[in-house]
Amino acid sequence: MSNVSYYTAEGLKKLRAELNHFRDIERPKASEAIAEARDKGDLSENAEYDAAKEAQGLLEMKIAKLENTVANARLIDESQLDTSKVLVLSSVRLKNKNTSMEMTYKLVAESEADLKTGKISVNSPIGKGLLGKKVGDTAEIIVPSGAIKFEILEITRG
Repeated sequence: MSNVSYYTAEGLKKLRAELNHFRDIERPKASEAIAEARDKGDLSENAEYDAAKEAQGLLEMKIAKLENTVANARLIDESQLDTSKVLVLSSVRLKNKNTSMEMTYKLVAESEADLKTGKISVNSPIGKGLLGKKVGDTAEIIVPSGAIKFEILEITRG
């Protein structure tokens, strides 16, 4: 069964680069490690050969998984998104009503989330709580430390 995932152009480019790295760099290294271990003699008692074969098997599983992900990836057309409410790829400026602190997050697909750069997953508690909200709305979001109320100050794309 295919599992369609949605990506930004940047996220899809990163995914393809990772796949190419595994195919073009890591796969030849794994083959080389097997060849070197094979040259060391009796394969029935060669732990290095067994380890190299196991590492190659794990690498091939990663490659197959990435190939499947790329094959089922769909690019999000940002120009077609509604800018009146919070959706995936929205940049949202929020005000924490408890602390009056303002912050900006960009809602992205789970695979592209990176809190250090302000990108949060639409599947995270905050992401889920913001989806569909409009400027001026208050989103009450339950996080591990309790409930937080955020006021939506601004919604932009990109």
